[in-house]
Amino acid sequence: MLENLQEWTKNNLVEKIIDFLPHLLLAIIILGVGFWLSNLVGKLVVRTLKNRNVDPTIYPFAGRVISLLLKFGVIISALSTLGINLNSFIAAIGAAGVTAGVGLKDSVAQFASGFQILLNKPFKSGDYVELENVSGTVVEIRIMDTVLKTIDNKRIIIPNSHITSNNIINYTAADTRRLDLVFSISYDDDIFKAKDVLLKVAASHDICHKDPAPFVAVKEHGDSGVALVLQMWCDSDKYWDLYYSVQEKVKLAFDENGITIPYNHLDVKLAK
Repeated sequence: MLENLQEWTKNNLVEKIIDFLPHLLLAIIILGVGFWLSNLVGKLVVRTLKNRNVDPTIYPFAGRVISLLLKFGVIISALSTLGINLNSFIAAIGAAGVTAGVGLKDSVAQFASGFQILLNKPFKSGDYVELENVSGTVVEIRIMDTVLKTIDNKRIIIPNSHITSNNIINYTAADTRRLDLVFSISYDDDIFKAKDVLLKVAASHDICHKDPAPFVAVKEHGDSGVALVLQMWCDSDKYWDLYYSVQEKVKLAFDENGITIPYNHLDVKLAK
């Protein structure tokens, strides 16, 4: 009797394995082909975005998200082929998601912030921005963080949740930008002459816009001199070229015209 039971169990197990093998093979094929197609669709999405001149920072984010969503669907299809109860599986995934969400709440916040940045577009790749008191050119907006490159070629990675919860200054959002420079002259100098010198320096730069025209005015009366402000407009990508050039030319022009730039100094008198 026992021998017959063992033989029946053995035969039944073999039959179940034989019946299960086609389903397992189909599931493996679904996973292999499905994952390959998911990666292919992700690349096609990126290519489509490029052809439509969409912001390059969206490419990797969109490609990864689409690919991951499709792969999740492939896994569900493969499990369904194996006869697994998907309701129980989805419930388990949901419970695991809640548990993981509590432990990975910072990562979830980074992901949500990255999506918010791509949706609202406060800046794009190539913009010069100031984030969390750090300035640089946006290199890449990723799912979890944003990469900046500073003027001195440093690579700075800022978590996306920090960006969306702080002020964002985009210096190149517009095509033009105003440059404000303040120069001090002595109280003994001719203000009108100094203003004329500043306007001539501004006019000597081709990158300085003629409309709006450069503007000079008295900004304040300081402890040791009169502060003049020079305002000029230029293309955003020429801002720093104009900034450094004007600083040098104003000093040379003031020296040539006998205009004094005051500076703090200490007079020491010895009692006889």
